[in-house]
Formats: sequence, C-alpha cells, structure tokens
Amino acid sequence: MEFFVTGASGYVGQGVVRELISAGHRVTGLARSPAGAARIEALGARAVAGTLDEPAAVADLARAAEGVAHLGYKTDDTTDLAGSGRADAAVIAAIGDALAGTGKPLVTTSGTLLVGAAGSLATERLAADFRTPLGAARGPSEEATLALADRGVRSAVVRLAPTVHSDADVRGFVSTLIGVARRAGVSGYVGDGEQRWPSVHRADAAVLYRLALEHAPAGTRLHGVAEQGVRIREIAEAIGQLVGVPTASVPAERAADHFGWLGHLVQLDNPVSSEATRELLGWHPDQPSLIDEIGGGAYDGLLSVANRR
Repeated sequence: MEFFVTGASGYVGQGVVRELISAGHRVTGLARSPAGAARIEALGARAVAGTLDEPAAVADLARAAEGVAHLGYKTDDTTDLAGSGRADAAVIAAIGDALAGTGKPLVTTSGTLLVGAAGSLATERLAADFRTPLGAARGPSEEATLALADRGVRSAVVRLAPTVHSDADVRGFVSTLIGVARRAGVSGYVGDGEQRWPSVHRADAAVLYRLALEHAPAGTRLHGVAEQGVRIREIAEAIGQLVGVPTASVPAERAADHFGWLGHLVQLDNPVSSEATRELLGWHPDQPSLIDEIGGGAYDGLLSVANRR
C-alpha cells in the first residue's frame, strides 16, 4: 500500500517511515524544509514539500494515498498549547474531509499525558481530560479523529508515552532531562520522585503505527506504551549516573526554574496500560527498556556532542 505520512522527517516519523518501507509499503512524506526532504528520501520514501499551515494541500496528498499517518505537530512555540492544538485540529479536519466515505485508514497522534495524570492506571477506554491545559489543547483532535469513523474513515488515535526513547533521541523528554542535569549539575526529581511515566522504544512505536494503518478498526484509541510506569526518581538516578552528577529532590515551587518547560510534566503521575492495544493488534513491544537504554549507551552520544561544543 502507499501511505502518506506527516511529520515524516521527525524523530518518531522517521521510525514509522522506516517500518512501513521494511514491511513492503510505499511512503510519501511531508517535508517543510530541504533538510527534512533529504532525511525522508534517505529512508527510501518520496518527499513532497509542504507544511501543516496548508491544510488544503495536505488534504490533496492524503486523498491520493491509500492511508495516512499524521505525526506532524506544530511546536515552534511550546507555550502556545491552544494555538498548536487548533492547527492540529484544522489539519485533521481537512484530511478527514479528503478521506470521508473511502474506508481508508487515518492514524493520528496524541499522548498518554492527556489521560490518567492523577495516578490511576489509564486504559484505552478513557477519553481525554479536557480540564487540563494539555487535554484542552489536544483533546479536540482526538475526538475529531474518532468521530471520522461515522464518516467512513478507518480512524485511530495513537497515544504515545511521554518517553519515546532510542539512540536517536536528541530533543525528547529524556534528552531534555539529560541537558537539564548537565547544566544544573544535579539530576532532579520533584518531591519523592514516585511519579510514574510510561515509556516506549521508538522502534516499538513504529510497529504500532504500521499495525494501526493495516488493521485497526474505525474509532480506536491505541496506547503506545511498553512500560506502564517508570518512576521519575529512577529516571533521574539513571541520568545522574550517566552524566556523573548527584541526584536530588527539587521542591515543586522551583520545578519550573529547574526543569524549564518540563517543570509541570515531571510532576504528573501517569501510569498507563496498553493491554487492550496489544490484544487488539497483536502488538508485542520487544525493544530495551528506558532505564536499560540510558544505562546501556543509547544516550552517550549526547554527552559527546556537548563536550565538543
């Protein structure tokens, strides 16, 4: 099959493109820059210039494909959650109009932090919590995707764990925390550090997107989660050992100063189940765990790059 992928030159997107091609599919990827196009083409896919600011053009590319994986998301301003959410919803609406009545698959992207941030185990049955800033921003895109099932689109949402790890992670949550630890001289956690984040390896996440495109029923929520919850203190300790700095608790009132844009997120307890996703699609994550990755050398390259600056 021939799939159209937005965000194809991004961190998770490149993994998805590679997985689709290895499974025998053809891929067209949206590229907003020549550098992005080069990354897409190096994977064996076709690159088409365009941006998410042009929903109509994105819809035309979606219409010409046999299915769509939407991983692109505007993050130019990390403080404008609402604006990014509106832009995402507009792209999904345009793609939905293009695919309506075709039965083609559309797989969009969300995050587990939209549900279960209060500490109870979140399942695929839970809708996004619109009461939080993140839920208010990205929840409408989830609901719009699921609603397309009633318009003849085989739509599904993949909620990714906040830590999508691999040796290619240079801008994700873990790599950001490594950078914070290097600058601050301490690897921190908030309070007792018992907050939990789910995690997934990029390669396992890519397999989930492929399975969703190939088989997910219409109107499905899927959880891209291999580990239900890794304690933030355990992550901080692994990073401290990697960087060679002590580990310490950071008071909640200083979290924003210490962690920057992650200051609020590191305080969320977000255990998440993917049992229903695994049973539905036969998804079996088999890549190394987050802590094994940090301790096993996957992030050593970040230290080498920093030392060369």
